[in-house]
Amino acid sequence: MTHHIHRHQHHLAWDNSIPPVATIDSGEIVTFDCLDASNGQVTAGSTVDAIHSFDMSKLDQINGPIFVRDAKPGDVLEVEIVDIKIATWGWTAIIPNFGLLHEEFPEAKLKIWQLDQDQGFAWFKPNQIRIPIRPFTGECGVARGLPGSFSTIPPYRTGGNIDTKYLTKGSKLYLPIECEGALFSIGDGHAAQGDGEVCGTAIETPVVVSVRLTVIRGESVSHVTSPCLLTRTEDRSSTRYYSVLGIADDMREATKQAVRQMIAYLVQNKQLTREEAYMLCSVAVDIRATQVVDMPNYTVGAFLPLNIFANVETK
Repeated sequence: MTHHIHRHQHHLAWDNSIPPVATIDSGEIVTFDCLDASNGQVTAGSTVDAIHSFDMSKLDQINGPIFVRDAKPGDVLEVEIVDIKIATWGWTAIIPNFGLLHEEFPEAKLKIWQLDQDQGFAWFKPNQIRIPIRPFTGECGVARGLPGSFSTIPPYRTGGNIDTKYLTKGSKLYLPIECEGALFSIGDGHAAQGDGEVCGTAIETPVVVSVRLTVIRGESVSHVTSPCLLTRTEDRSSTRYYSVLGIADDMREATKQAVRQMIAYLVQNKQLTREEAYMLCSVAVDIRATQVVDMPNYTVGAFLPLNIFANVETK
């Protein structure tokens, strides 16, 4: 049996006192019709005025919660992504006071994308830069066992806003259950994202996502104390990258260094504005810790896949 959750059946906090919108048996499929992360504040026809009037308190709503029968604290919820469909449009924005380099990008910007999931990519700049479409949901989690209301903005050991681009169709996410019934919710559709989502937004889009929710008894998965993911990553063997490294005694500062260098590279070599380069980093550049043991400094790399450019260059 498949259960359908509508767009209006959402909430804005992880709170185990919120009544479930549906009750299911373990192993059943639930389909969620989700608005984008702006909760409908941005539309396909929006201008940057939508960002100027943005109400952050409405950001990152999640659909649910779903009560799974026989799910108990100490068990694990297996979330299988059965299918995910994006809308025909999406958006990426620079939001003032939000994002890794928010001090350096104080002015609001908005890009509206035209999306075609069957085509497999979206143009950042027509005939110049195209971004592969790999849909996933940024929000995916169960309610916390602690009483009270917790923001949907950060992730927790029970999931939430994990923003993990590998949670695509066919993947499985394992979440430690802290509440009776698990109380699962999902949302924040993305058409594509770079690891790090550095400007604070990916290609945000409404989605229809179907998941199979299965309870696994705690004795067999006692190692799952935070979200675990079973997935297939893209084959990197044939992809060439331009990468830059940030080095500092603070991981966040090392990341900022790497992103600043990548922005400078894109401005100088790809004729982008700084704002365009920042948004491109958010949707296409992967941030990776390349070493964390050579104290006192960390090394963080920003990796730009060169195959996004219509005429691939290596310099």
